[in-house]
Amino acid sequence: MNSIETPAMNEASIAEYLLQHPEFFERHAEMLTAVHLSSGHGQRAVSLQERQAEMLRDKIKGLEGRIMEMVRNSSENSAIAHKIHRWSCNLAAVQDVRQLPRAIAEGIQKEFDVPQVGIRVWDVAGPYVGQLFTMGVSEDAKSFATSLTMPFCGPNLGFEPTAWLPSPSEVQSMALLTLREGPNDSQSPAFGLLVLGSPDPLRFDATMGTEFLSRIAEQASAALGRLRVMPSGN
Repeated sequence: MNSIETPAMNEASIAEYLLQHPEFFERHAEMLTAVHLSSGHGQRAVSLQERQAEMLRDKIKGLEGRIMEMVRNSSENSAIAHKIHRWSCNLAAVQDVRQLPRAIAEGIQKEFDVPQVGIRVWDVAGPYVGQLFTMGVSEDAKSFATSLTMPFCGPNLGFEPTAWLPSPSEVQSMALLTLREGPNDSQSPAFGLLVLGSPDPLRFDATMGTEFLSRIAEQASAALGRLRVMPSGN
């Protein structure tokens, strides 16, 4: 017996019946106002129509919140992309190759508000051997840099590269960016390492996205490639 009035029908059967027979509410339109439910915004009773409208408003409000969050994220990403572009242009304008490591570090501090930045480069061409940015790097540190296929972000665990920062003891969180030829996630050997440090333990959190950090590493690697070739005339 297929009737909504059958006493033995359970809630699932009633719901299924209504889904299969939407014309039921056309034949019994008075029920939309006669049936009263508890409001989601207090203890008052509202009609079925009003309750449905409340649910729709709540859903729309939730969607609006998600859209606003997407807009904020888009704006933030656009601002970061603009900073990377400006920083890259400044690097391209550096004429004295020996000044590139310093320009990279100072640019990151200025553009991205990073309190401390350290950089070391190895396997450089002869004229650049012995520069400060090539000194104090162990073979273990070089191997560690090569092993990273994405930026490391997390607490200061006392890694050797932390000592390359101006005030290592003040660093609570840090990011390590490998410098290598090609994409940052490739297996090519590292020829340098960028170290970013902050006294804020959450600045470089292990759960943060690393896409922009990878871009910074790739841009710095491309610029520092000039240190790995002999200057013209030599």
